[in-house]
Amino acid sequence: MAAGSAAPPLKRPPHYGGRLPPRPFPALPKMAALTDGSPNMAGEAPADPEPGRVVEALELLLGPPRHGDSATKSAPEPALCPQTLRRNAAALEERLSRAADWAALLELRAAVLSRAPGLAAGVAGTEPGWAAACGLLALLLCLKERLAALAATPAAPAAAGAPPPPGADTLSVGQERAVRRALRAAVGLGLLPHMPPGLGPGLGPGPGLGPPPGTRGSRLFAAVAALVELARLPALGAPLLARHLRLLVAGLCVLGHGPATLCQGVSEAERARCREALRDILDRVYQPLAVQELLVLQGQPKQRSPRAGAAPAWLRRLCGHLLSERLLRPGGVQAVVRGVLEGTDGGAGTEAAALDWRKCDAVGKILAACPQQCLSLEDYYRQVCPQVLDLLHIQDKVAARQFQRVATTTLLTMAREQPQLAEKHLLQPLLAPLRRCSEAAELALEDLAAGAVLVPEAELGSCVEDVLKVYVVGNDSSSLLLGSLQSVLGVVFSLYSFAKQNVSYLRSPCQDILLWFLEKAEWEQSLAMLEGLAGLSSHVPTLHPRCQLRVGSEGGATIVMEETISDEDEALYQKISSEQCHVESLVELLSHCQKSGLAGDFFIHCLKELTQVAAEDEAAPNLAVEPGGSLLELEQYQARQGRKLLVLQLVAALCEGISDTVFTDIVQVQEFVAAVLHRACAHPAQGPGAAAEAQTLAMAMGLVAAVLGGAVQLQSSDFVVLKRLVPLLEELSRTYPEPLTQELASDLRIAICTHGACSPSTVGAAADDVLGRKPGTGAPSPAAVPSRAPSPPSPRHGHGSPSAHRERSGEQSTRQEPSASPSPCPDSPAPAGLQELLVSAYDPQPPSRAAALRHLASLVTQRDPEALRLQEKLLQVFLENVQHEDAFVYLSAIQGIALLSSEYPERILPVLLARYECPAQGTEDAAAAVTRMKLGEVLMRVTRALGDMVFQHREPLIRAFLRGARDPDSALRASSLSNLGELCQHLGFQLGSIIQEVTCCVTSIARTDPEAEVRRAAVHVVVVLLRGLSEKVTEVLRDVLRDLYRLLKHVAMAERDGATVLHAQLALEELDTAVRRVLFPPQTLEKKIVVLP
Repeated sequence: MAAGSAAPPLKRPPHYGGRLPPRPFPALPKMAALTDGSPNMAGEAPADPEPGRVVEALELLLGPPRHGDSATKSAPEPALCPQTLRRNAAALEERLSRAADWAALLELRAAVLSRAPGLAAGVAGTEPGWAAACGLLALLLCLKERLAALAATPAAPAAAGAPPPPGADTLSVGQERAVRRALRAAVGLGLLPHMPPGLGPGLGPGPGLGPPPGTRGSRLFAAVAALVELARLPALGAPLLARHLRLLVAGLCVLGHGPATLCQGVSEAERARCREALRDILDRVYQPLAVQELLVLQGQPKQRSPRAGAAPAWLRRLCGHLLSERLLRPGGVQAVVRGVLEGTDGGAGTEAAALDWRKCDAVGKILAACPQQCLSLEDYYRQVCPQVLDLLHIQDKVAARQFQRVATTTLLTMAREQPQLAEKHLLQPLLAPLRRCSEAAELALEDLAAGAVLVPEAELGSCVEDVLKVYVVGNDSSSLLLGSLQSVLGVVFSLYSFAKQNVSYLRSPCQDILLWFLEKAEWEQSLAMLEGLAGLSSHVPTLHPRCQLRVGSEGGATIVMEETISDEDEALYQKISSEQCHVESLVELLSHCQKSGLAGDFFIHCLKELTQVAAEDEAAPNLAVEPGGSLLELEQYQARQGRKLLVLQLVAALCEGISDTVFTDIVQVQEFVAAVLHRACAHPAQGPGAAAEAQTLAMAMGLVAAVLGGAVQLQSSDFVVLKRLVPLLEELSRTYPEPLTQELASDLRIAICTHGACSPSTVGAAADDVLGRKPGTGAPSPAAVPSRAPSPPSPRHGHGSPSAHRERSGEQSTRQEPSASPSPCPDSPAPAGLQELLVSAYDPQPPSRAAALRHLASLVTQRDPEALRLQEKLLQVFLENVQHEDAFVYLSAIQGIALLSSEYPERILPVLLARYECPAQGTEDAAAAVTRMKLGEVLMRVTRALGDMVFQHREPLIRAFLRGARDPDSALRASSLSNLGELCQHLGFQLGSIIQEVTCCVTSIARTDPEAEVRRAAVHVVVVLLRGLSEKVTEVLRDVLRDLYRLLKHVAMAERDGATVLHAQLALEELDTAVRRVLFPPQTLEKKIVVLP
């Protein structure tokens, strides 16, 4: 019999230390209790044989082990033929009867067999396989009795400093190996041949080893009872249950629950004891291992041998019942999941990963189904749902993904099948920390002191991560999940806004949760949610007013009860700051929703809300002007004013944050324009805000004109959408007080109704204004616009802020009246394109001004004749724009001056040096210093562009930077020294006679300047000199080298600024390297060959 095939190796052996609960091994029925009810199986033995003697008897009965047998190898034993079994049994009997030192074992075995008639009959029988099995089981029971007796004796105390001695019942490695062989043989010869078909490995008994008819049940009971008795002792139970648990459980299932035909010769009391033993063993072993074995017996996994056949129906039902019992135990859900998923990590290729995910989904669906033996569905949910939520908190990174998948699938399946129970037992506990601090929660405020922790940091962080796993990763947009999440989104948004102000890991998960809801919910539901988050409605519960968020110690957040602020100004400041932060967070959230169009719809909704608020404000009496109203009216008035301010704040933030890309289609453009037109028709521009209202209306109408003028390729369906504006345009053309606006509204109506076929001149002018085209040119073309003209700004920049129309109006008036422009007029008339660029160089809009400056610079690069003829005017334009505060503008001017100077250095460079040394009169000291630093950047760019030609301008440049190093402004001094160091690099450190001036200036500044950054720059110049000169340092700096060395030593010892000291140390290292290279030149091995004449 191949014992290895009887018990294939399991993935995880049972643990009797860390895995099992800290309680003694269960009181399984003794062998005598399973047979004749005697109190002790072995009885009183006159002598006590040593365990080694019993192990020697086991080896004698089995024969010598095969070569290479070890504890780490699980290869099958060679088959035991009947002749070998008879010969080994005879040898054992002869040794027991003749050897005097084996007499104690003989008597102990006789006592054991006297208590077990089934084993005694088998030992005395003529069937070699069953006789050998009974002999092995009898000897193993003798070993169990002796080990139990030795374990009961008190252990000797360990010596001082020595490790504790092993227990008296501990077996050696060789003895454990022999016991495992004996167990394999006992199971293979005594258990397997008597198992019914469908339960064994499918090999069947060997020739001549089959049981006689009618003895299968009694023999199976005798073998199983002996093995159950052995399992009581940990020393023997560990190897037995590690390798043969499945067969032992299968035997107990047959005897306790199998049909009567399979249990012939077994009484009902004995079957009841087998059922009790089965449950005791399943309760004691490692629960995932028990689940695995029951699944194999049930016939589910592929580990089941294909030759074993299908499991019988009664066994499948029994295993399902036992698995349900495992599930309903404390910690049963995790045991079932581990039992099914253990051994898979989801990373062994795509197919294996997909199989693991399918297995996780299958386990989740099984957990969602209520077993039949459960009393009620709600009881099942009450027991299982907390364990399902615990699966989300598994710390093992390898198994966390699989457990999270199982938990999510289980939760979503339960939510679909039993929504009410799932909400009660799953979703409410999941969202409990967020609901606890919600505005809708009923807090016992009198019981909570100020500063009391309502939600700890760990609980809040775990709750947010669980919501992310279930809702976002699970990605099931059912109405139950969306409705449950909606009740806590206000708290999640407050947490997101708080995390945005601080450094917290909660920002990303909160943002993902909010975006997921806005994406999955219905359009109206998403807009209502945004309205609630913005504070325009009270349908969304937010954070409770008494609750306050505080930074946690682990990067999270804690929710505590707010402390009362006695200072009213401080309380008002915090309230305003909180509202401003909420608005900014909402705008940033909407910036991620622009592709879906949700941001544009909410922007239009805010505009409509602004119109409605203005109408209500006009209809209601102004209690601030008319006193005498009731307190209720005053509160309503204050509420309307607060709502109006909030809407204005939202519109302004949306215009500033996402206005340039807020609209994604023609429909949104139409709704936006319709909102503006409706507001203009209802409330014509009048009063102090008339100018802003008129500009907004002009911007909206110009946007329609730009759409009709070719900014967007329109289809016939787009005109259907635009026709919704016709009634509003018609009403505006009749009721608006301004004539030009009336005319433009009438012309736009005509253009829309004719699908652009009839487009009056006013529509084209408005479109040109928005698109930045010259009036009357229509769509820009290569023939109409010079190739050197600046590119027009994108039309999307026109509907971002209300000041866009004002800026375009200013630009148009500038172009129409060039004499009023601050730009200088050239001596001779310039071409139209160049003149327009010169005018645009003074445009109030920084992008237009920078574009004109860069185009002028490109004309210089292309050596345009007209531009080179006006080089002095160009230089004046560039110099004036250098003083602009916008970085894009003054950098464009710097680039233009550098290009112009590189083309004409003899003319331009003296002007730049004069401006650098003597700032313009009438300017403040700070502005003059900034301008001179910008000119220093220009000079350095010119130096780089000139290359070797810079030598003829060496002395003026160095003199200018030396003068700058003496300026009262510290930033300019540091900038001048930095420019001086870079100039020395470009000059190749060929400073000539001016080297003395440079070193004296640097030395005095490094010693005496009060600003650390200036001293740092001076020492940096020395570093640059020493590093650049390298080996030539002793030649070029021969006269000043000692002064520089003393300066560096002084700085390294007396300087307080760390960066300056670092520069000095680097300079000393460079100097040390250079001097060492001169004093100790590298030795080169060379061979000189002299050819004699």
